[in-house]
Amino acid sequence: MKFELTVELPEDMASERREKELSRILRYWAGNMKHYELVDGDSSEIYDSEYRQVGTWTISE
Repeated sequence: MKFELTVELPEDMASERREKELSRILRYWAGNMKHYELVDGDSSEIYDSEYRQVGTWTISE
């Protein structure tokens, strides 16, 4: 199984805010993975705290 998480935060975002956003995203998805089967093809969009899509995660074999 391969788990891939891609997050692209705006380059013009202050570095302190980028750190907080990434930390929030990682905490959220670490706790949320229990709601997925984690089988080939599973995926979800990732949003920042302002509900803008900033990435995805995917499962593949």
